[in-house]
Amino acid sequence: MAESQPKEKRRKIGEGPGRLIVSLYAVFTVAAGSRSLYQLIAQFHQAPLAYVLSAVAAVVYAFITVALVRGGESARRLAMVCCAVELAGVLAVGTLTIADTSAFPDQTVWSYYGMGYLFIPLVLPVTGMLWLRKAAPQRVSTAGQPQA
Repeated sequence: MAESQPKEKRRKIGEGPGRLIVSLYAVFTVAAGSRSLYQLIAQFHQAPLAYVLSAVAAVVYAFITVALVRGGESARRLAMVCCAVELAGVLAVGTLTIADTSAFPDQTVWSYYGMGYLFIPLVLPVTGMLWLRKAAPQRVSTAGQPQA
């Protein structure tokens, strides 16, 4: 019997612990999106930068949610990039809100590293990237052992 070629074993990124991550991103999409939409319409003149950044956060959360639900390798890669963008945004905005409070007269989702949201915006992209890395396809030999 000839040894067959290694195949890819696919894990769905929205299953198992991924469901919790998808759920959190969906909640944050709705929370950040609805908050920023209201603020952009009713209070834009008070803190335009903060409200636009909250809208950007909502869009990033939406991209990650859709990518996680969609699944597949290209969606996993897109979600990984979006999580990295989210983490960079949280770190940049968090630092700016501490360094220059006058630039942010009102808070964003990412202000003070997500303190208003129990620091979930800081932890979620790291958790998401770890999960996406773990959920990457692995090559499996016919014996069922992962290969490098």
